[in-house]
Amino acid sequence: MSESDVNQSDEQPPLAETEAAEAGTEVVPATGAGLPPTAQTFFAVVNANGTLARGFGVVSSTRLATGQYQVAFTHDVRGSAYVGTLGLSGSVGASPSGEIAVVGRAGLINGVFVQTFASTGTASDRGFHLAIHS
Repeated sequence: MSESDVNQSDEQPPLAETEAAEAGTEVVPATGAGLPPTAQTFFAVVNANGTLARGFGVVSSTRLATGQYQVAFTHDVRGSAYVGTLGLSGSVGASPSGEIAVVGRAGLINGVFVQTFASTGTASDRGFHLAIHS
């Protein structure tokens, strides 16, 4: 393989004319920091029992069942990115290991459904941090 072949494979293919035309039709312009002026980030820190420790733009958190939680925000979050991680609400101690899954809450446009698991994969109550990027 020649050096020119390597360089060509590292490049992105060009956009089709229709893609280029559609790409700029309804785009919000970026600011100097790179984020559109309408960008928002909300967050919630939730204890294992479902109580809300703190947050921004969060209305409530509820433990629905073992390892199942609902977190409601002040805005419609259906088109957002949900990022969750296990963790304690304070700065003392160590969080139990495990896993977390996050998805929009069916029937609640401002809600996120969170599931937490022990490392074995069984549903288990765990504290978590949830970030919503809109």
